[in-house]
Amino acid sequence: MKFDTRAVHGGQKPEPITGAITVPIFQTSTYVQSGPGEHTGYEYTRTQNPTREALERNLASLEGGTHGIVFASGMAAISTVMTLLKSGDHVICSDDVYGGTYRVFETVFREFGLDYTYVNTSNLAEITAAARPETRMLWIESPTNPLLKITDLRKAGDICRGNGWISVVDNTFASPCFQRPLEFGTDIVVHSMTKYAGGHADTVGGCAITSDEKLAERLRFSQNAVGACLGPFDCWVILRGLKTLGLRMRQHEKNALAIAHYLEKHARVKQVIYPGLPSHPHYELASAQQSGFGGIVSFYLDGDIEAARVVCKSTKLFRCAESLGGVESLIEHPGIMTHASIPEAIRAEKGLTDNLIRLSVGIEDADDLIADLDQAFSLG
Repeated sequence: MKFDTRAVHGGQKPEPITGAITVPIFQTSTYVQSGPGEHTGYEYTRTQNPTREALERNLASLEGGTHGIVFASGMAAISTVMTLLKSGDHVICSDDVYGGTYRVFETVFREFGLDYTYVNTSNLAEITAAARPETRMLWIESPTNPLLKITDLRKAGDICRGNGWISVVDNTFASPCFQRPLEFGTDIVVHSMTKYAGGHADTVGGCAITSDEKLAERLRFSQNAVGACLGPFDCWVILRGLKTLGLRMRQHEKNALAIAHYLEKHARVKQVIYPGLPSHPHYELASAQQSGFGGIVSFYLDGDIEAARVVCKSTKLFRCAESLGGVESLIEHPGIMTHASIPEAIRAEKGLTDNLIRLSVGIEDADDLIADLDQAFSLG
């Protein structure tokens, strides 16, 4: 089956008792057993839940994997993946990652004895240069947040296999509609399902997807042991959102490309960052590796932090808010908002300067969105 068909039907069948076309919300904490240890395969919702299992099967189908494991948030998924490691292990990580990822690595897991080196994973030589005998994992965002760098996933995966490392790709920005890292040999794919998977800014969730049986077994054990699992209602909400993922992503991309072209020509904009533009340094790789370019556009304003504040406060359709991937358009300042947990000196070194603005382009009419930006630029 093709992607849009799997989005609607993958991992789901009509409910056998009533024939309900939609997976029911099994809003229960426990399950009655006919006797001690005599149950139907369900004991306790932290461990198993039919609604959650339907979502996990659907996600695995969309990413081309065999195991989906869902969590209470994207950060819960990331943190659970870290339980695959032990004190003394070393992780090589993309240097342009979500601020929450950097924060949990540096302020939580470093305290537990994990070590992290941040490199530009778009440059494969930097990955190999950072390797140590104790390296156990390569963590990649592609596209990255918020500078939209692209890493060659196949070649990066080859490096991991040659060294016996676990390869992990945060695929939140592309979504499985536009990129499926498992097809390039990645071991684990993670998502913040709060974003494009749910798609309507009405729930929070995360997932990890793999085709490796042993990794899946360990992740499921940690999911149950740590308890960061997603509740049945939120699973149902995200499962509903996934049915329209392909439709939404194509509209996000169409609008984002129109806005990127508009921004390239605007006098108030110094540089536009969007993988779908030929001016993007990784345009050819993105074109080969992804089937679409997504709905995130970043740009450097010709102005200082105060000018950036004015623009972010002056849009009316682009709402000033953190997060991304919903049907409504958002505008944010990474240095003040999503990436504030990264020290200022490191932000500046990586290009997260005070004039950087990130757009999450929604599915509204592109002409209306462009007009909204136009009036904001006139004020900022």
